[in-house]
Amino acid sequence: MTIAYFDCFAGAAGDMIVGAMLDAGADFAALQVELAKLGLPGYRLQAAAVQRTGMGGTHFQVELAEHDHHHRHLAEILDMIDRAGLSPAAAANAKAVFQRLGEAEAKVHRVSVQDVHFHEVGAVDSIVDIVGACVAFDLLGVDEVFCSPIPCGSGTIDCAHGRLPVPAPAVAALLVGAKLAENPLTGEVTTPTGAAILTTLAKSYGPLPAMDIQAVGYGAGSRETGDMPNLLRVFVGAKSDAGDADTVVELSANLDDCTGEIVGATLATLMEMGCLDAWASPIYMKKNRPAFLLSALCSPADADAVEEAIFLQTSTFGVRRRTCTRSKLHREHRTVETPYGPVRVKLGLRRSSALSSLPKGGQIITAAPEFSDCQSAAASHHVSVREVMAAALRAYSTQSPIEGGSK
Repeated sequence: MTIAYFDCFAGAAGDMIVGAMLDAGADFAALQVELAKLGLPGYRLQAAAVQRTGMGGTHFQVELAEHDHHHRHLAEILDMIDRAGLSPAAAANAKAVFQRLGEAEAKVHRVSVQDVHFHEVGAVDSIVDIVGACVAFDLLGVDEVFCSPIPCGSGTIDCAHGRLPVPAPAVAALLVGAKLAENPLTGEVTTPTGAAILTTLAKSYGPLPAMDIQAVGYGAGSRETGDMPNLLRVFVGAKSDAGDADTVVELSANLDDCTGEIVGATLATLMEMGCLDAWASPIYMKKNRPAFLLSALCSPADADAVEEAIFLQTSTFGVRRRTCTRSKLHREHRTVETPYGPVRVKLGLRRSSALSSLPKGGQIITAAPEFSDCQSAAASHHVSVREVMAAALRAYSTQSPIEGGSK
């Protein structure tokens, strides 16, 4: 699996994302061919090698023959993308970015998504930046996008709606659910197009994930920013099998006036919502009151909904939130034959990497029969679940280990 990780140390913009992907190896001529399918008139593309505060990068630029005064609606842009004949992946990603952008604009202006008409982001250069970024991902075969915490900048910016604070309202709406970073720079360092692309396509926000790096690219912004090079860095490579890593959010609340029934029902609700895990621990609170510590683990995109569910389902007045980076064993299943029928065995593997002392192919750290399979088999054969689990482990131990691994 090929992944791209964006290191937004100086912010992000649509042209910087495209420039970074070109710098990492995306073919400029192929990009031009794909963008021409949109049928947009009056522009020319340039990709030039530049320096920003002594560091090199690629500056991607859309040169307009004249200013584009056309304020396009979301439906018009989505129809344009549908008719362009782009690759399915590039088209789906571009439409998702514009849909998210439309929803953010609708929220800011308190109108329906259908009534949103884009100003700056509906102009030719912005459409080219967004679609160009999605095409560039496809040209390099990127399957997943990851991102560092995103800086916003500070101060004010002049736009079609007048002078607005940074981050502009649309950018602020887009960044809900993302992880933000401090940045000493003034002005807008993350633009609506940059925020829309990254917050739509990024799987998570955090440090550089485990990966085998194949290319590093730098996309240049249009201005010099003083001490900080105005560049966006992208790492492109294969997702490392040394172990999956991701970013999760842990939410928790102390409950000293909830019954066990309510706590149990809340845990069930949280799991139904798609939480990775949810649990309750006994604690003592002020005045020596027995209480529960309710906790839930979820993806960053689901954190707001999970928090709302905890408020609605319980009596708490406060929910704590913290972002965690976790490492996970690679999971695989193997079905073994037992006297009680087939049973799946879940394997936890630690894969090898360039910096690992593990054997080539990795190592099986743990093997555990799937409890639900064992439970069904035990009920069918009128034996204990423990007996089926032992039989499954015996059956697994007689089979050859995964190629390159060890048991």
